[in-house]
Amino acid sequence: MTFPLSGVRSFRNLWKCSPYFGPSPGHSYFFLTDYCGVRNQQRWFSLKRMSPQSTKATNLPIAKARYLRKGEEGSIKQMSFDSHLFAAGAAKRRSQMNPQSKDHVLSPVKNSSIQLPEKPLDSKEWDKLKEDFQGKANFENWISSQMARCHSPIDVAKSLLAWVAAKNNGIVGYNLLVRYLYLCVFHKQTSEVIDVYEIMRARYKRLESGGYSLLIRGLMHSDRWREAVMLLEDIKKVMTPSVKNYNDCIQGALLHQDVNTAWNLYQELLGHDLIPMLETLKAFFDFGKDIKDDHYSNKLLDILLYLRNNQLYPGESFAHSIKTWFESVPGKQWKGQFTTIQKSGQCSSCGKTIESIHLSPEEYEFLKGRIIRDVIDGGDQYKKTTPQELKRFENFVKSCPPFDIVIDGLNVAKMFPKARESQVLLDVVSQLAKQNLQLLVLGRKHMLTQRFRWRKDEMENVQKQASCFFADDISEDDPFLLYATLNSGNHCKFITKDLMRDHKACLRDIKTQRLFFKWQQGHQLAIINRFPGSKITFQHILTYDTVVQTTGDSWHIPYDEDLVERYSYEVPTKWLCLHQKT
Repeated sequence: MTFPLSGVRSFRNLWKCSPYFGPSPGHSYFFLTDYCGVRNQQRWFSLKRMSPQSTKATNLPIAKARYLRKGEEGSIKQMSFDSHLFAAGAAKRRSQMNPQSKDHVLSPVKNSSIQLPEKPLDSKEWDKLKEDFQGKANFENWISSQMARCHSPIDVAKSLLAWVAAKNNGIVGYNLLVRYLYLCVFHKQTSEVIDVYEIMRARYKRLESGGYSLLIRGLMHSDRWREAVMLLEDIKKVMTPSVKNYNDCIQGALLHQDVNTAWNLYQELLGHDLIPMLETLKAFFDFGKDIKDDHYSNKLLDILLYLRNNQLYPGESFAHSIKTWFESVPGKQWKGQFTTIQKSGQCSSCGKTIESIHLSPEEYEFLKGRIIRDVIDGGDQYKKTTPQELKRFENFVKSCPPFDIVIDGLNVAKMFPKARESQVLLDVVSQLAKQNLQLLVLGRKHMLTQRFRWRKDEMENVQKQASCFFADDISEDDPFLLYATLNSGNHCKFITKDLMRDHKACLRDIKTQRLFFKWQQGHQLAIINRFPGSKITFQHILTYDTVVQTTGDSWHIPYDEDLVERYSYEVPTKWLCLHQKT
């Protein structure tokens, strides 16, 4: 028998009339994560693609995007000269210049015997498709998973549910229903979402988190959005809602002009020590364009300070929203411009100097103590370095004057694989020694043994121009490098291509991790190139701090470009400059 359905209401009657208050259904969340969470779609029930720290603009004019990227064309090699080690996109460019592994793509789940239907099927057609299925998995689960994964049309999924219901006395299992709900949310079929919501509310006493999240997302655009907030309350009875749950409810409240509910949910989110999604914060700015209220304006300024204190960066679309809001404030005469910061730390637009990257004396001493406690003395990854050797090194450092530059000898020597390692190290040391700098080279004892890649005469020349400490071959170099650099004072720089992410992770609190990254940006030297017989080129070190900042009559906000892939240890290179006209 065929069950052609024009809407979910058509198969609601297939359900048994008596409600079922059994245990909360499970496992659908894992399905959605595995099959709907395509890698470049960060959130498993998201309706649009987003980067971890920026909401991509879906309606920005192409001309505006071209304007923002104007002047950035050029070869990878040239861009590497112009940017600093921690510039957004630098790691991506380095990986393209030195490919080490092939990109991994999400390979589809294959079953060569069948293809997903592109139009609704009747019962006989579904029976035939099931007969052709050669997989070991349950056919209904497999086909619904693939339909959700590939975002099949709603009417095709509806015909599957009708076929399943006809075979099971009108009952459709929870997992299949959630997958259908996912498709309804994805295709923004609000009326269908409400129908599934009514079925679930009648049949289940409680849901698992994946079902709740989908219903909240689906209801936020409807006139029943307050029921999404009620579902949020249901979640809170057993667990802390996700930032995505809060985002959906806040956006629903703003969409329906309930500002107080939106702000209350935002404060509640912060009270759980959750980091709000940037699209949540953007929504407040977008809504603020129509609000002429000082109290609301102050709350938006608090959001900018929140970005600063948590070292968060808005995306390109969010930056446009901030600019638009500032320029809409009556009587303030704010003017915004997208710009860059010069190497000197001056804004290219207004000429003001950006905050220095260098730590204050108090911050420096605080960080130094934490590094010694958590990384050098307490880091588990340094078990290969014996306490006796660390003590020997500490005594060595105390016997030397403060260093200007500490060099990770083995790391630097291996930067250019085709060159002899001792020659590379000698070239670096010789060039720096000509500047009358106090140098320390850290290495391993095997570097002193004569062999093809380590010539003894070249290493002896290195030792004549720099202080050297050679640790046991099984020892780790990094604790020595950090200790020597920090112990020498705030002026001391270090050279290594190691980005120190493991060491940052050893630090126990967010404040110390941020101070470490700030110190690292202002002290780590990177070598760009080396040509025999010519000078070695170093990448410039940042002189300014890439955080949201204000002087009262100006704001400078670093932001992520939509088309630039920025890793967590990188900082944006584009800024929004806002200043009041005089």
